[in-house]
Amino acid sequence: MLGIFTMLLPILEKTLGAIIPDPAARQKAILDIYSSLQQSDLAQIEVNKVEASNPNIFASGWRPFIGWICGGALFYQYIVLPIGGFLAAFAGEHYVTMILNAPKLDGTLWELMFGMLGMGALRSFDKIRGVAK
Repeated sequence: MLGIFTMLLPILEKTLGAIIPDPAARQKAILDIYSSLQQSDLAQIEVNKVEASNPNIFASGWRPFIGWICGGALFYQYIVLPIGGFLAAFAGEHYVTMILNAPKLDGTLWELMFGMLGMGALRSFDKIRGVAK
């Protein structure tokens, strides 16, 4: 959440500049917003720790479950279908038709994977700014 706030900080400062003309009061308002977002992030981290430590697979395993589904779908889309199509070409016309009619996945799979792995635009924005961690 703080990454989004950091990206939007120039817009927020300009908007608050129109609403709060005093620079000190404007800076305090920005720091209050920043502090609230930071507290929200810290609270979410604690929830994540509790979920991850739970021995119940349904409470602690939803992230791994989504990861395995995403990995399996990528394997199907980019390994099984192309190799299956190649092998079907040697096996006969019936198999080629089966492969061509097999369900295919769209690009939203990559969005899920990038989001899960933390490779979204916010991390790129941090790297451009020189933030190492």
